[in-house]
Amino acid sequence: MKRLIAAVMLIVAFVAVWLFTNLNGQDALPDNTDIFTVKLTVNVSTLLDNFHLLDRNKHELVPIDGVVFPPTYVEAFEGESAFDVLLREMRNAGIHMAFRNTPAFNSAYITAINNIYEFDAGPLSGWKYRVNDNFPGFGVSRHFVEPGDVIELLYTLDLGRDVNGFFEGEDDDD
Repeated sequence: MKRLIAAVMLIVAFVAVWLFTNLNGQDALPDNTDIFTVKLTVNVSTLLDNFHLLDRNKHELVPIDGVVFPPTYVEAFEGESAFDVLLREMRNAGIHMAFRNTPAFNSAYITAINNIYEFDAGPLSGWKYRVNDNFPGFGVSRHFVEPGDVIELLYTLDLGRDVNGFFEGEDDDD
């Protein structure tokens, strides 16, 4: 009897992991949901000339060209945020990503991609996002994607000033 219970528990655990992995915690999409493509990239090129700011143990995390995730056309779904697309694609590519929800701004805040965290290269460093060459003045999970959007995640060393993405009065840094 104990073996039967153990086997059932193992099967239940397997199914739960499969569902989490394959649905990414999302419900199945309705039949009428529009599917389109957006271009996504993740870039840490600001670190290439600034390795002295980064702990030596993290140097190997910086690709030689600074591109963690090359510009790639990926699927997006009607009603998804830039955060939803980023999270799914980082999981699909096996790239580490960390974030926290910020209720005050009703958005997710990206703390790390590829194990490169905010503040790893100084007190003003962290992640910014840009869509179609513009830095929205609100959090990444509040920007809903549209067909053809170009979404870029950029590592900044100076609150976005070094990537032309600093705005006075911003409500969220990413």
